[in-house]
Amino acid sequence: MATIEASAYAAAIVYDGGLTCSISVTSLDRAIPWYQGVLGMTLLYRLEDIAWCELSTGVAKVNVGLGEVEQVPQGGGATLTFGVTDIEAAQAALDAASVRQDGPIRDIPGMVRLLTFYDPDGNALMFYEDLAGGANG
Repeated sequence: MATIEASAYAAAIVYDGGLTCSISVTSLDRAIPWYQGVLGMTLLYRLEDIAWCELSTGVAKVNVGLGEVEQVPQGGGATLTFGVTDIEAAQAALDAASVRQDGPIRDIPGMVRLLTFYDPDGNALMFYEDLAGGANG
């Protein structure tokens, strides 16, 4: 396995300091009150059409995103979603490093752009570019 020189690709990825931890749940109606009541998080928004919500954690620019799915994978799972200032530049850096991606950049107009990619063990990670001007923090 080839070693990737950090300086060769990392310079093109400029992080914005935000981190959203995406967690799959089977019911937003059940999960939101749990995260609010047990962990003291605050609901930022809920989008019914894509079965998604985000909650603030009290840690600056670190949110929890809950996505409703029919079945949560065995053992659960979370996806770290890193904020970047230019998602196309970040994608180009991934392309240059031959990093596997799950399709093209996904746009949610006026809100966010998303790109899912995988580490060498197949763990999903994401980049997001905030289009709403600071919803993550």
